[in-house]
Amino acid sequence: MPSFPVNVGEKNTEKSVLLDRDLSILAFNERVLDWAHRAEVPVLERLRYLCIVSSNIDEFFEVRAEPHVMGALQGLTSGPYTQASLEAITEQATAMVGRQYKLYNEHLLPAFERHGIQILSHGERNAGQRRWVRNYFQNEVQPLLVPVGLDPAHPFPQVANKSLNFIVQLSGKDAFGRANEIAIVKVPRVLPRLIPIPPRVSGGATAFVLLSSVIRAHLGELFAGREVGQFSQFRVTRHSDLAVDEDDVDNLRTALRQGLAHRHYGQAVRLEVSSDCSARLAEFLRQQFQLPALSVFRVNGPVNLVRLMQLIDLVKAPQLLFPPYEASFPVQLPSQGSVMASMRAGDVVIHQPFESFDGVLAFLREAAYDPQVLAIKQTIYRTGNDPVMMDLLREAVRQGKEVTAVVELKARFDEEANINWAEQLESIGAQVVYGVVGLKTHAKMLLVTRREGKTLRRYGHLSTGNYNPRTARLYTDISYLTCDADITADMDHLFLHLASQSRLPKMKRLLVAPFHLHAQMLSNIETAGEAAAAGQGGRIVIKINALTDVPLIEALLAAGQKGAQIDLIVRGACMLPAGMAGVSENIRVRSVIGRFLEHSRVFYFRAGQDESLYLSSADWMSRNMMRRIELAWPVNDPVLRQRIIDECILAYLHDSRDAWDLGSDGRYHRVGLHAPGHSAQSALMARYSAAAQQE
Repeated sequence: MPSFPVNVGEKNTEKSVLLDRDLSILAFNERVLDWAHRAEVPVLERLRYLCIVSSNIDEFFEVRAEPHVMGALQGLTSGPYTQASLEAITEQATAMVGRQYKLYNEHLLPAFERHGIQILSHGERNAGQRRWVRNYFQNEVQPLLVPVGLDPAHPFPQVANKSLNFIVQLSGKDAFGRANEIAIVKVPRVLPRLIPIPPRVSGGATAFVLLSSVIRAHLGELFAGREVGQFSQFRVTRHSDLAVDEDDVDNLRTALRQGLAHRHYGQAVRLEVSSDCSARLAEFLRQQFQLPALSVFRVNGPVNLVRLMQLIDLVKAPQLLFPPYEASFPVQLPSQGSVMASMRAGDVVIHQPFESFDGVLAFLREAAYDPQVLAIKQTIYRTGNDPVMMDLLREAVRQGKEVTAVVELKARFDEEANINWAEQLESIGAQVVYGVVGLKTHAKMLLVTRREGKTLRRYGHLSTGNYNPRTARLYTDISYLTCDADITADMDHLFLHLASQSRLPKMKRLLVAPFHLHAQMLSNIETAGEAAAAGQGGRIVIKINALTDVPLIEALLAAGQKGAQIDLIVRGACMLPAGMAGVSENIRVRSVIGRFLEHSRVFYFRAGQDESLYLSSADWMSRNMMRRIELAWPVNDPVLRQRIIDECILAYLHDSRDAWDLGSDGRYHRVGLHAPGHSAQSALMARYSAAAQQE
């Protein structure tokens, strides 16, 4: 699989050597797509990676494309968003989408066939299968379709974001003798996109038909007395980043709920049509959605590959998936007994998903039922729809605890779920607050206050990831359990700040954005650089998901030029160019893409003999440092610190199978492409599986 370029040249200045952020995001998805090309990966997992990339590209257009599109429509030739910037992202996205469909059509579909799985087009279906499909269409699909013939009384209908639709050109005249020749068929979301064919009809094979293929084969039945000519499926992607002026609303929750109703009909930013769609129909749609020509994508297959993820659940073939991995219960916690007792003995690190999130649930469950626990406070950013943690918080309220939930309503694409959780918690008496106006609360913390004799003791959980039991099985994160008096006092101060807007006192151990974190990171980088310049040695290793904050990048470049040795393990977008002579020859950038999504944030600094290690909820992006409530906390226990260095830093620096190194040419190159090598994630899975078997 070849590597692909990230163009040099930050949009804000022609002289800058920084890499383009949006092109870097797309390059990340090229690295994910590489997994779908790997022949050694089970075929349904290859499909999963293909669908993940499609979902990521959808989100890229929903969130990042709108200013580029508007710049092109306005004819802008200077500034960050222009015709040229749209051409750059479109060129890279178009090439990647083309590779996706080539992979799907030429490799995955034949691989499915070899394993007895068929996705049958109309031409591949036999007479009996066609009869079954026609009956399915007439009974299940046609009653839900309402074709709209366009005329002055029937304007072009509202088309929802990422929904399946058809445009049809008709000949003849309608019931009133008019020759309105264009019709639109909107396909309801309630209809499944992948339909199993019963074994009695499929001949015992595992066979499916796509909903788009079912409708395509029977379009004529929707237009009695008319003849269907040219037609095409199409899908429009719309700008979907909710924008609410928090200073100008009385109730943020109400304003966001109203905004959610309009999200599906935001500014169009991309139009997908079938590869054989006529130029006339494509141009008609482009004008309806007021898009530049660059924003029209022709695809050789279903317009929404994401929906093919359903196949993984519908096919009962575990041999076509990765071998199941059962996370071990956290090694520092007893499988039976008190979590808080373990915390009193010392801080606890849980490395997810190699260790189970069940340790965090056990902590919250113990707190909910312990009669000595008086109060529980928790931030909620992305809990998803899994009710486990919310059920425990509700139980804590029923048990008489004072429960405070800081719910971030603006967590992108989780707004509705979080609004629902907030309302449910409020309804049973929990105190629900929404953080600080103008700032997202991205910090992950859970604080328990317990009466012990004549004193109150606090127990805290901090995390690099979310309180989401599902993603905790898929993302690498670090959970940190502690009853350190300074850390838990800082946590309590921060909860008070979020609830009351009171001034945040001086923190003893926690670094909090937007107050201290950015400045402290800049200071640590500078100190390492100065130590290197003085001949004492300077070392920096940062593991994050994205690096786009310009001041931090400039500080890293300056430290590297002073001789500090810097390794950056950046999963996704990275604007810092690595290995450029005279600029960044002492800086190495790598991205690790594995079976699990790399999500943990670890910051290591050494200046001479002084070293420090932090865990954090924050990526090194301007929004994390300046527009969010974020946390970083030091790990001072030498045993835990070395464990994190071994598992989160050294293992990834030595990865020679799933790693990609960023070259001085602005391209990512896969390490160990032609030979098997060491995988950090596989090694950690094996280590923790062995530890679990020894218990």
